[in-house]
Amino acid sequence: MDDLLQEFIAETRETLEAISGEIVAWEAAPADSGRLDAIFRFVHTVKGSCGFLDLPRLARLSHAAEDVLAAVRDGKRTPDTALVNAVLGIVDRIGEIVEAIDSGSPLDDSGEDLLIAALAPDAQPRAQAPTTPHSRAASRSVRLNVDLLDHMMSGMSEMVLARNELARRLRDCDVDPKVEAALERLSLTVADMRDTVTRTRMQKVDALFSALPRMVRDTSAELGKSVDLAIEGADVELDREMIELMRDPLVHIIRNSIDHGIEGPAERRALGKPKNGRLVVSARQSGNQILIEVADDGKGIDVARIVAKAAEKGLHSLPELAAMTDAAKLDLIFAPGLSSRDAVTAISGRGVGMDVVRANIEQIGGRIVLTNDPGRGLRIVIHVPLTLSILSTIIVGVGTQRFALPRQAIEEIVMVRGDAVRIDTIGDAATATVRGRRMPLVSLGQLFDLRDDAPPTLVIVSTREGDYALGVDTVLDTEELVVKPASPAVMATGVYAGKTLPDNGLPMLLLDASGIAAVAGLRFTPVVAASTEVEDVVPGVSALLFDDLDGCRRAIALAVIDRVEPVAVDAIRWSGGAMRLSIGDTIIPLHAVAAFGARTEVAVLRLTDGESEMAYAIAEAIEIVALPAEMAPARGIGPIAGVVSIGGEQVELVDPHALFAGQPVTLASLPVCLLQVDGSGWMETFLKPALEASGYRCVTALAAGETAAVALAMEDTPLRETLAPVVTLRRTRTAEGEDDASIYRYDRPALIAALAARRAM
Repeated sequence: MDDLLQEFIAETRETLEAISGEIVAWEAAPADSGRLDAIFRFVHTVKGSCGFLDLPRLARLSHAAEDVLAAVRDGKRTPDTALVNAVLGIVDRIGEIVEAIDSGSPLDDSGEDLLIAALAPDAQPRAQAPTTPHSRAASRSVRLNVDLLDHMMSGMSEMVLARNELARRLRDCDVDPKVEAALERLSLTVADMRDTVTRTRMQKVDALFSALPRMVRDTSAELGKSVDLAIEGADVELDREMIELMRDPLVHIIRNSIDHGIEGPAERRALGKPKNGRLVVSARQSGNQILIEVADDGKGIDVARIVAKAAEKGLHSLPELAAMTDAAKLDLIFAPGLSSRDAVTAISGRGVGMDVVRANIEQIGGRIVLTNDPGRGLRIVIHVPLTLSILSTIIVGVGTQRFALPRQAIEEIVMVRGDAVRIDTIGDAATATVRGRRMPLVSLGQLFDLRDDAPPTLVIVSTREGDYALGVDTVLDTEELVVKPASPAVMATGVYAGKTLPDNGLPMLLLDASGIAAVAGLRFTPVVAASTEVEDVVPGVSALLFDDLDGCRRAIALAVIDRVEPVAVDAIRWSGGAMRLSIGDTIIPLHAVAAFGARTEVAVLRLTDGESEMAYAIAEAIEIVALPAEMAPARGIGPIAGVVSIGGEQVELVDPHALFAGQPVTLASLPVCLLQVDGSGWMETFLKPALEASGYRCVTALAAGETAAVALAMEDTPLRETLAPVVTLRRTRTAEGEDDASIYRYDRPALIAALAARRAM
């Protein structure tokens, strides 16, 4: 509201300086309808703004003047000297009140009734009181033409480039410390001026969002739906011109979300959803872009229906549609003339909309991304570049090419060396491990087909969806660059955020960290918008799907795997009653379900529980999958916990506890076992599959009204209060004394026996 009030004061001041002369000129030429219209528009605008800003005195004065001027326009009154004097008196008083509001000084309302009374047709003529200059606060704002701001921004950009070139040249030679100090002062001044000039064109995105509540209310009421709107990030700043260009696309997207996405109250209740739909509109800054997101909890996009409509309208042939990827089928909603509606309504059905939305966004160097979750909603993210901005960047090199990365998106830069920073391959996916932290790897050289070998340098990039490692050849420099939107064709690739011209004069592209992750197919855990209803969420366990040496397809929990690497078969020997793998000076146990045959090299999974290590020989790693909640326990012996369904195929789940314990799996009954976890993940990863294979149902927290038959806890973990008998596990093989009733955590028979004994107590 303060911003609106200051804008009102600035506009009123600007108009007042010219309006008094217009009134006098109008008195001399009463037939000049142009001047009369200008005066009328002024008092009408003041009256409308006063109602919105809650300024009753100004509203009363401007309303009285508006009525009189309206009568003159209709030919009911003649603008004589008395009427002109009265209107001038009202205008002067409006100016005094505006200045009082700006300065915060009190101003009584004495004489205002007389000013209004002087407007009456039968009012006695009175001499015009001499105008005395009223106290006016010094103006703190000025209205400028946007072209002037653009010219100023362009000059500022050239200044930054010149500063960069000067700094580069001085680095190449011996420089007087006094010159370096002067350059440093210049750099600080340029940086400050850069920020100041950039802010002159910025406006809070709240100006774009302020009309949405009313629009959502009216649209949902028209469609007989109930929609709760949540607005986030309204204080994010965006270029004023960009805000105007975004209005129509945003309105169309929101109306589509309410019309096509969010179901009616009856349908939502039948689906078990809250009666009121939820629509979240948010804005945030990511590097040199503003991301405007519209997410709903409706039914999402029926891709099959979109494909059928495209075939019906002849946009593509049936073979072409059948060959499309899921993403390409989803993009059909942007096809001109395509609508999922069978009937035309006041809101939709004409096939004109999303194609225009995407075209308008691409014209300003932006892009639009859809994330469809059928039955649960649709998320639309609009990536809008800042029209002109100077960004702090890191320059990276791949082959002979150079690219810029926003500095704020970079967490750290590391070299690939030793075990602390290494690159592994799991199936077709590359991963990077940095000091024990594993994350996806995207090689920029491979992504752009510039080179195929492993990158020597990793740039750890942070995005809203998650973190990943970006492989590059070299890190060259840091520069503050002027970034502008690239052409629509370049921006449509999804990996660039804009273009720039560094001090060497060679054009360079700015990389989009989130776009690279999306194009590379990285999958991060999605962030679900908060709901008014709390639901129980069962977290999935990631596992590696692989083909074993016996031809069987199996899976093992990903948390157990330290790395996947090829080893020579010659490094594997049967010795000391077990199969062992020699790696350097280290010998570790190895498990293999079949002979190696004619293989000279075999892939092994390096497994660890945090303290010890072993290997598991496999034929080929396939992919990383999420394990389903249901598992059919295995019958018999061996390191198989059970069977799960993945992609409609039965897959055996390897039991890491059995591998490390070296004992067969036994069967038991089906009681509830409460795992008092310590946060390390060992119980969930090692114990849970082993115990569930023995028939226990393991939980880490009891549901309401549920009781446990037995509980498990580590000896060095504080024991939580429970009514169930507790079996304590220790990390060492031998007990500390005769009174120590704890069980060694890998002593599988003793553990199963202790659980059965405690349950019988």
